Amino acid sequence: MSASRDSRQNAGGARGGPGGGPRMGFGPGPGMAGMPGQKAKNFKASLKRLMGYLRPFRMKLMLVVLAAILSTVFSILSPKILGKATDKLFEGMMAKINGIPDASVDFQGIAFILALLCGLYVVSAIFGFFQQYLMAGVAQKVVYRLRNEVNEKLGKLPLKFYDSRSHGDILSRVVNDVDNISNTLQQSLTQLITSIVTLVGVVIMMLTISPLLTLILVLTLPLSFVVIGMIAKRSQLYFKSQQAELGELNGHVEEMYTGHTIVKAFGRERKSIERFDEINGKLYNSSWKAQFISGIIMPMMNLIGNIGYVLICVVGGVLVTQQRISVGDIQAFIQYARQFTMPITQTANIANIIQSTIASAERVFELLDEEEESPEPAAPVVLTAPRGDVAFRDVQFGYSTDAPLIDNMNINVGSGQTVAIVGPTGAGKTTLVNLLMRFYEVNGGAITVDGRNIREMERGQLRSLFGMVLQDTWLFNGTIRDNIAYGRAGATESEVVDAAVAAHADHFIRTLPEGYDTILNEEASNISQGQKQLLTIARAILADPAILILDEATSSVDTRTELQIQEAMQRLMAGRTSFVIAHRLSTIRDADLILVMDKGSVIEQGTHEELLAKGGFYADLYNSQFTANTMTAG
Repeated sequence: MSASRDSRQNAGGARGGPGGGPRMGFGPGPGMAGMPGQKAKNFKASLKRLMGYLRPFRMKLMLVVLAAILSTVFSILSPKILGKATDKLFEGMMAKINGIPDASVDFQGIAFILALLCGLYVVSAIFGFFQQYLMAGVAQKVVYRLRNEVNEKLGKLPLKFYDSRSHGDILSRVVNDVDNISNTLQQSLTQLITSIVTLVGVVIMMLTISPLLTLILVLTLPLSFVVIGMIAKRSQLYFKSQQAELGELNGHVEEMYTGHTIVKAFGRERKSIERFDEINGKLYNSSWKAQFISGIIMPMMNLIGNIGYVLICVVGGVLVTQQRISVGDIQAFIQYARQFTMPITQTANIANIIQSTIASAERVFELLDEEEESPEPAAPVVLTAPRGDVAFRDVQFGYSTDAPLIDNMNINVGSGQTVAIVGPTGAGKTTLVNLLMRFYEVNGGAITVDGRNIREMERGQLRSLFGMVLQDTWLFNGTIRDNIAYGRAGATESEVVDAAVAAHADHFIRTLPEGYDTILNEEASNISQGQKQLLTIARAILADPAILILDEATSSVDTRTELQIQEAMQRLMAGRTSFVIAHRLSTIRDADLILVMDKGSVIEQGTHEELLAKGGFYADLYNSQFTANTMTAG
């Protein structure tokens, strides 16, 4: 369908959109704590809705929080206990130096403390393992449910949803945004809990050692925040520029790759390389500046931290000489000081990640909230032996309510008739087929098959009545046999071969090295365009439908093959209602009925001879094509 073609063309517009492609390796580094993420439009509502997915796992989440707290607490206690071992060693050595009789280092006590310390580390690791194990299960179950809901939703959305959005944007929501949620649930939530507990625990432990030293360390924080803010503000500009230029480079490479034949045909290779070098140079400049400036943050924070350590050592040394604090406590405090800045940086980064995650969740929820197709009828009509009578009764339709396209259309097609639909581009030819198959719903009137309104049928049953051969071929990554057998579930080998023979595809298939087992690649570029068309025709023959829809099915094959296909199609169309969207009017002379459309309305209808005799719109179209063909031949 042309509507589908438009969608594919629009997919290219997703390159620069949010999440339009996989996340690259230029993600926020340590210096990105101050960098704003993608922001949600309604943070609270989206967060609340996402939390709803976690509600069934309340007990497991409470255990996760408890395990994270215990793991962190045991880890926080370690420097304090290690300080006790240092004190015992220091006291013993000082006693020896001072000449105290029978003085010795209490190695037994130190060994006990070290054993206790090892035990704490092991217990902390066990709780950490338990926490990660539980959270992995919760995160994957939540994401599993979310993916299922998204997948079910995509199956219920009408064609207009896909026509109005680029494929890149839809894929980004289904893949990138869901992955972003998964990663945050798996890693960032537990990191956030750990960081907060670590920060609170470290401050408490430092206060128990020395409120004065704690105050000195805390006073260095404002300077750290000022430095982070200044550097992050500068690096933000370069990261933004880097992502824009990266998108431009990706777009250029994609265009040059997909259109490499055209580039070579017009000799534009040098221009293409020059353009690549230009964009690549800009990307290089932005990237190294962004990485360099953001990379300065950690050295700067280390510098500020070292200034704090110097102050702690000087003041701590004075306190030790005054016997107001022990050497072991100084050692423990320095360890705590090193742990102090880490959770602050982590929390800032995680807050940014959560902001981005809620934005991703919001995009997924927008997809889940899209208006679905109208519900299936409670008691659907099933046509067990369809004849193929089709009628349009006072049909009204427009892709938007303020721009009607079809107004009071009335068409009657008898069983076994061949109906050709002709008209200029945008006349509504493809729209007619979209309505017939309920890809779009009519705004007024009714369409009937064998006298029954198609709204009374399930969509799957209705569409099983139709076989389609489009100008744009669609083949999937798989064997030729599987692609043909796609036309009917459970088709046997002989039926697949018979369909290929009828479509004049059997000969070329057998000339391929693997025959029917030849695997088509993603774009099916390992066979010609004409051969692709033959396979889609074989697929339609195998489907054996009651009604055929043909969109200039022979336009991509040579003249000799076209004649063979037309013979096969004539046999296939015999006794079946057929709708033929025609661009070359010479191919539909023998149609039982020709519908001439313009601006969404059927302005003329009749046989080829009748319409020529009228001398109207169809006659002008036909004569203009005939004149053009004569001039071309001349």
